[in-house]
Amino acid sequence: MDIVSTARAVDPTTHGEAVTEIGVVGSRRDLMQTLVVAATYRLSEDGRKLSLLAGGDGREIQQITLAVPTNRMHLVSVDADGCARLKLQPRYLRTGDQQVIRDDQPPRFDVLPTMDDLLKEAARNHQLERAYHTERADVQRQRQDRKFDVHQQIAEEFLAEPSRRAHEHPRPTPRQCFLTARNRIVFYDAKTDHGAARHVPSEAYRRYCADVNARKARNQDISRRESALHAERVRLIAEWVATRGTRDQRDRHAAGVLPIREVLDGLADEHFAAAGDRRRYVHDGLERLQALLRRFPPYAHVVMTPRDLQVTTEHAEDATEAQWALMQDLRALFPDAEVMLQRHRLAWAGDAKAPALTVWGVLVKRRTGPFLLMREYLAPAPDDLARDRADVDAASAAVFDKEPC
Repeated sequence: MDIVSTARAVDPTTHGEAVTEIGVVGSRRDLMQTLVVAATYRLSEDGRKLSLLAGGDGREIQQITLAVPTNRMHLVSVDADGCARLKLQPRYLRTGDQQVIRDDQPPRFDVLPTMDDLLKEAARNHQLERAYHTERADVQRQRQDRKFDVHQQIAEEFLAEPSRRAHEHPRPTPRQCFLTARNRIVFYDAKTDHGAARHVPSEAYRRYCADVNARKARNQDISRRESALHAERVRLIAEWVATRGTRDQRDRHAAGVLPIREVLDGLADEHFAAAGDRRRYVHDGLERLQALLRRFPPYAHVVMTPRDLQVTTEHAEDATEAQWALMQDLRALFPDAEVMLQRHRLAWAGDAKAPALTVWGVLVKRRTGPFLLMREYLAPAPDDLARDRADVDAASAAVFDKEPC
């Protein structure tokens, strides 16, 4: 039985005497000289064999309890439920290049470990754990340093290049902004950043406001010019209708239902009157192609609709002598106009193998005030019509040679 002795000590705050049970404290300290903890480890196949020979269960995962002295408490961990475990898991290992890595599995033994073996393994693991966290801290610090350096470099590049802009969405503010640099999106905050990075948000916001003001001024200028252009068009249309339009056109114009196409056609007739004796290109491709197809027995009863007509218009790169003469004649009549030779290929959209028709035209573009007037004149076909006929005959022959279904 423990002998309990008492001693009196003076309390400096009350100048009284306090009783301390020295004997009881010493007894409890003796009881805490060791702590029973759980230890988990693995056995290799050889270790499992030895476990069976020793009367064990031979399982790979083994868990035992052992008493750890109080001076080894740094090798023990206690969870929130008060369960004490020997620090064997996770396991820390040193690689060949002297780096410490982490393995979440318990240590493996080829023989049945003794308590000293487990304590030595826990001590080694404890030392490597500290080295592991120290290395991770160094790596994290180096990574943060590199990140800070890159952050500063991007900021300096942005400030040195006036043409660069921050993201407009979300739009920059005097405090925060986002940049795209080096294949990444970088965030800047004037309140938390340091060095050159602190000045990026204010500069980005200044550039953003300057761009907004410039865009607004440019749009206002475009709007003014377009409004003036529209007003000029309205004035010229009203003038033409009042001076040269028919009574019916004046009435429809007053009611606001006169198509502008009629006015443009009337202006074109006036401005292209010098070429009135030239044949105009008429948009009758539907009738002309249907008439061509009906010359061939497979298409004798074809009835085409506007949706069946496929027109491909290309700028002609070559011109025959007759076509060039027509172009020169029109250029002489209209020196201020743009003259170009065009090739129109008319085809049936429903059958790619059906014969196609090619028609040539000379397009004349002439600007008068706010209007761009255009008129196309029929151009003579190339001299090698035999080739075109051969193409048509070949297409029709391909149709005729089809085997019946």
